[in-house]
Amino acid sequence: MAKQMSALVAVVLSAAIVGCNPAEQQEPHVTINANPYPSTYQVLPNSTTLLRNAIVLTGTGERLDDTDVLIKDGKISAIGQQLVADGAVVVDATGKWITPGIIDVHSHLGVYPSPNAESHNDGNEMTNPVTAEVWAEHSVWPQDPGFNRAREGGITTLQILPGSANLIGGRGVTLKNVPAATMQAMKFPEAPYGLKMACGENPKNLYGSRKELPMTRMGNMAGYRTAFIQATEYKRAWDKYEADYAAGKNPVAPERDLMKDTLKGVLEGDILIHNHCYKAEEMAMMIDLGKEFGYHAGTFHHAVEAYKIADLLAENGNCAAMWPDWWGFKLEAYDMVLENVAMVDAVKKSCAIVHSDSGVTIQRLNQETAKIMHAANDNGFELTEQHVIGWITSNAAKSLGISDKTGSLETGKNADVVIWNTNPFSVYAQAEKVFIDGAKVYDRQDPAYQAQSDFMLGQQ
Repeated sequence: MAKQMSALVAVVLSAAIVGCNPAEQQEPHVTINANPYPSTYQVLPNSTTLLRNAIVLTGTGERLDDTDVLIKDGKISAIGQQLVADGAVVVDATGKWITPGIIDVHSHLGVYPSPNAESHNDGNEMTNPVTAEVWAEHSVWPQDPGFNRAREGGITTLQILPGSANLIGGRGVTLKNVPAATMQAMKFPEAPYGLKMACGENPKNLYGSRKELPMTRMGNMAGYRTAFIQATEYKRAWDKYEADYAAGKNPVAPERDLMKDTLKGVLEGDILIHNHCYKAEEMAMMIDLGKEFGYHAGTFHHAVEAYKIADLLAENGNCAAMWPDWWGFKLEAYDMVLENVAMVDAVKKSCAIVHSDSGVTIQRLNQETAKIMHAANDNGFELTEQHVIGWITSNAAKSLGISDKTGSLETGKNADVVIWNTNPFSVYAQAEKVFIDGAKVYDRQDPAYQAQSDFMLGQQ
């Protein structure tokens, strides 16, 4: 009995001693800066501007004839007839057409700039099948003359992507198409990052030729899955660290990994997928891959066979960014139809987009869209200008996660606006004036608003 009492006293004393010890002091909290290269974009000088008496395509499916658009403080202030604004700069747009600024979701300007020189070949980090750690913005050359040529074609926003040699090629960046000396001064504030992935021939051919994985499409899938398994474990380690720290413990933070940081961002829904993928069965597998690891498969780019799975894309909320008529240049691009975009668009809750993937095509994305409308209507569709403008404005903005800010002419949205001399889907169409956040950045009649790259100054 005495021994039992002695043991009990010892336990009580031990508990008392432990209870008197202060809690372990926590080390400083370790955080990951999700945006270490923030936008420094500033709205250019602008004034209240009243665009009068135009044909307006809103980007929301409406056509408004004899209509005014009022721009104030960089936003769309009002749309209607016979608007009045004291002190406004009035632009007579009678007989002209007004649209939202055009958005290209797939561009390589700045990373594959013009002039095309080896020293500027900065768009494909072809050193490993998974290079999620690289960011396209770190290669962007803001002096690329292609940005000016695109602006002359009505492009106000564009996503710059790394190339498609790798299974996971790195982050893309969304830019406002303003003249600037730095990438940060073009960077679209608060636009989500995108992650470039690629299916099919590009990665398997490149690495297969080196006798490395992936050599086959099953190797492609294994590579994606391996990367996201690693990312899942990385996310779990960081989640545990955050939970333990919040509970007052003093955990050791996981070791940083740039590649896994990006994939963790995908798993958390902060980084949007943009997937170079041609074939229907591969797009379906990539949708399943997203479901396996709990992320959304995002936007499929090029998507030559999207028409075969248009219902699946709509059901899963995937956008498809497509060319009008590029096909046949490799086997996976063979099974094309000119009505591809229209067939995807025809399904309820779809998200059809026209993209460029070209420093030349980006200059006439409106006419590329017109080619699709013509081919589809020639084969039984009844597409209108007010509808298809959404393929290069509002749908594109949705794909990039910026539809609350731009992509349509609606009160309160950024005043990204193009005035066209005629129907923008005419072969004779020219952008006459371009506004970004209400600031005029291009005027076909005024050299003061025809920016030239520093590179071009003095060139013959």
